[in-house]
Amino acid sequence: MINEEDEDSRNSVFAIMWDCHGLEAVARVPNPADTTFALLKGAERPKIPNIMHWQLRARYNSQRHYEIYIITAVSGITEDDICAMFEADPQTAANTIRRIGEKFHSDRAQEDLVVIR
Repeated sequence: MINEEDEDSRNSVFAIMWDCHGLEAVARVPNPADTTFALLKGAERPKIPNIMHWQLRARYNSQRHYEIYIITAVSGITEDDICAMFEADPQTAANTIRRIGEKFHSDRAQEDLVVIR
């Protein structure tokens, strides 16, 4: 079984969603082992973010240019740390997540499009 010390040393996986107005959601994705051991012990399973609902929201509100990414962070990083990163410098936070994360959904506005009359 996984003890608390081992759990704290594992990398954390987060699902992050933002739009043109800023960060909308950050959720830790539990390790599959945590869910398995919880089921075996009869304990409550860790909550898994429903990313499909996030994607449905993003598709319905395409004018807001939602982006959903999955990132792996070193141990010790929390949802609050990611929120603080977005509050301090939203553009740098978004660029960093795009660089290190896995894109799940993106309606990112394209800046290079030019309309010529």
